[in-house]
Amino acid sequence: MAQKEIGKVNHWYDKAQVAVVKLSGGIKVGDKIKVQKGDSEFEETVSSMQVDHKAVSSGKKGDEVAIRLSQKTKEGAVIYSAE
Repeated sequence: MAQKEIGKVNHWYDKAQVAVVKLSGGIKVGDKIKVQKGDSEFEETVSSMQVDHKAVSSGKKGDEVAIRLSQKTKEGAVIYSAE
C-alpha cells in the first residue's frame, strides 16, 4: 500500500518538541502519522495541534499547523498518514 503524504516539516522547535507542518492533505487530532527523514522514522498519534497558538482539532490542505511530537525530527521531514 502506498503511503499518503500529508505534509512536510517547515520548522522544528527543539525545546518545545513541536514541528510546524505545511499540510498537503488533511489531518486531525487522534490520527496516526509517520514522520520520516532519511533513515530515521517513527510513528505517533497526533495528541494536540495548534494554528496561530490556538488549539484546533483538525487541519486541511494548505494550513500550517504545529504538532507536538515525542521524538526529535528536522526541517524537511515528511509526514505520512499511518492508517
